[in-house]
Amino acid sequence: MNHLSGYDYTVFFIYFIVVTSYGYWVYRNKRSAHSKTKDYFLAEGSLTWWAIGASIIASNISAEHFIGMSGSGFAMGLAIASYEWMAAATLIIVAVFFLPIYIKNHIYTMPQFLANRYNDTVSTVLAVFWLLVYVFVNLTSIYFLGAAAIETITGISFSTCIVALGIFSIIITLGGMKVIGYTDVIQVFVLIMGGLVTCYLSLHLIADKLGVKTVFDALPLLKKNAGDHFHMIFPPGHKYYNDLPGIAVLAGGLWINNLNYWGCNQYIIQRALGADLKTGRNGLMFAAFLKLLVPVIVVIPGIAVYVLYNHGFYHHEMTDAAGTLKPDHAYPVLMNLLPTGLKGLAFAALTAAIVASLAGKCNSIATIFTLDIYKKFLNKEASEQRMVNVGRWVVIVASLIAIVIAPALRSFDQVYQFIQEYVGFISPGILAIFLLGFFWKRTTSGAALTGAVLTIPLSILFKFLPQLTDGYIAAIPFLNRMTWVFFIVSALMVLITLADSRSKQNKQILQIDTKLFRVTPAFTICAVIICGILAALYTVFW
Repeated sequence: MNHLSGYDYTVFFIYFIVVTSYGYWVYRNKRSAHSKTKDYFLAEGSLTWWAIGASIIASNISAEHFIGMSGSGFAMGLAIASYEWMAAATLIIVAVFFLPIYIKNHIYTMPQFLANRYNDTVSTVLAVFWLLVYVFVNLTSIYFLGAAAIETITGISFSTCIVALGIFSIIITLGGMKVIGYTDVIQVFVLIMGGLVTCYLSLHLIADKLGVKTVFDALPLLKKNAGDHFHMIFPPGHKYYNDLPGIAVLAGGLWINNLNYWGCNQYIIQRALGADLKTGRNGLMFAAFLKLLVPVIVVIPGIAVYVLYNHGFYHHEMTDAAGTLKPDHAYPVLMNLLPTGLKGLAFAALTAAIVASLAGKCNSIATIFTLDIYKKFLNKEASEQRMVNVGRWVVIVASLIAIVIAPALRSFDQVYQFIQEYVGFISPGILAIFLLGFFWKRTTSGAALTGAVLTIPLSILFKFLPQLTDGYIAAIPFLNRMTWVFFIVSALMVLITLADSRSKQNKQILQIDTKLFRVTPAFTICAVIICGILAALYTVFW
């Protein structure tokens, strides 16, 4: 039965009141009378390491995880967890090598880095790319998945759900990054608690429906009944090889995807840019540990529903009106089975994930547009307060655009895969531009501009090669396409730079102090622990 009881709504409204009240308190008590722009967009110097780590995870985890990744868990199993577990390793690399460069050079936005390292043309081209992807792919998909999930759980219409989400997230976002950062601590606590409750329910259902005594007995039963769903690496020819192409998960395109997302993405790295190096690094490490938990709260429930579905349960709930199996229904099905009160907690957790992610994405859109488009080209003399006001209007406009477009995503079975593939159209070129900009001082602006312009056409070319060659060339998995595009763009950038005789005199504007790459013993120990856990997971579930 798809509705919430009075107790569930009570739990949810307690969550709502706590978050909004705390957000208002942060806004009133931690705002600065000076440097309003940096304060609003970056919360400069005011976020602690635990607030940074929590905010990164709260902004990262959204309906695309609770709904989309759980749906992929139903369809393909534990292998989809590679996006989360490899992200933990990626965050360590970003903390060691990327963050020191940003902080040393006082970088506040990714286009600002590109303008400082290359020129305004490269910066503007990629700023436009980022804004388009953030609004038309990321923001739109979060609104769609969030509204669809809430509709399934509560019975409230899709339109009402999406508007309510928009209002809630805009309220949080208008307070700026300080409000987002500190309210995200509450959001993370709620979403992890709610996620663990739903995971427990999924194992309890397995125990109850399949005749074992406890949830601990359900775990081996889960693997026994879905053995094909407990492999991390798919061999060629596997049904889902195109989604997760074998060893490329460990030594290929997934690294390009993750390094771009965690290290070159305003939406994520923004949380650490206003902090000192030690605080920022500790925040990223905290986020890495939290990332290890995500598959437990979203993938395991999806696999559990798959097992129950194969045993004849919940067939009606897992199909649409036409009788088509919809993997993305897995998590909402579980939430509807929660007892009164706990269902309200799980609903609050889902809402927390959606709203935190929407708020973070909207803030990043506002930051890039205001600092890198509006201030540079539309109003160079804009005051601090004027830029903050523009940022707030950008939040509202971007949300309205995403809300209007979101219903078009109904045609996708696994929206999580849609997000990964289409963001991957620009990821290879961006990563090549950043890495060569970091570590090869000869890299020229012309080479970077070429990389920026070619990344989307090359990605489209590789995607449609089978059609262009009448099937002579087989479909290339999108992670492998990203690898090809990354190396082609990198090679072209190197050749263009070497062909430019002036590149030898190219001055490295960035300050890079290799001493900043050194880490503390405590950081090293934490990094070794995470890598050890990952090695064990991939060994056991290969």
